[in-house]
Amino acid sequence: MSEAQVTVRPRRTRLVCWVSAAALLVVFSLVATSLTGRTGDGYGTFQRGDQLAMVGLGVFGALGILLFTRPRVVADARGVRVRNVLGSYDLPWEVVRGVRFDRGAPWASLELHDDDLLPMVALQAADKELAVEGVQALRRLHAAHLAALAGDAATR
Repeated sequence: MSEAQVTVRPRRTRLVCWVSAAALLVVFSLVATSLTGRTGDGYGTFQRGDQLAMVGLGVFGALGILLFTRPRVVADARGVRVRNVLGSYDLPWEVVRGVRFDRGAPWASLELHDDDLLPMVALQAADKELAVEGVQALRRLHAAHLAALAGDAATR
């Protein structure tokens, strides 16, 4: 078997997330600079801590958005590693029945021999040709593994 390796990350989602995170941080920073003076008719006033808290909320919000840049699929002759927004899976090809990308599905998935479907958020329909190429590459690696197993079984 060849030692080819396939790595796929979403392109469009990463771009949107980075731009959104930066915009959110800028908006929260601008709001923080405008928090000065009295809070209204009461006796309270905005303090430096209020401004820092607003910037901190912007940082946490931006980090939350950047979680969506995490998905990745890395596959080689031995198996496939899927990293989604939350959670990672390292699977040998023996447990994979097929690579699916159903019409209308937002992303591809791995069909496992125990009838489970494992979503691969890195292969998104929004990326169009990149996703199609990634699915085809995964299917080639899976087919090569199946052919190697059949060859091993035939030599026994």
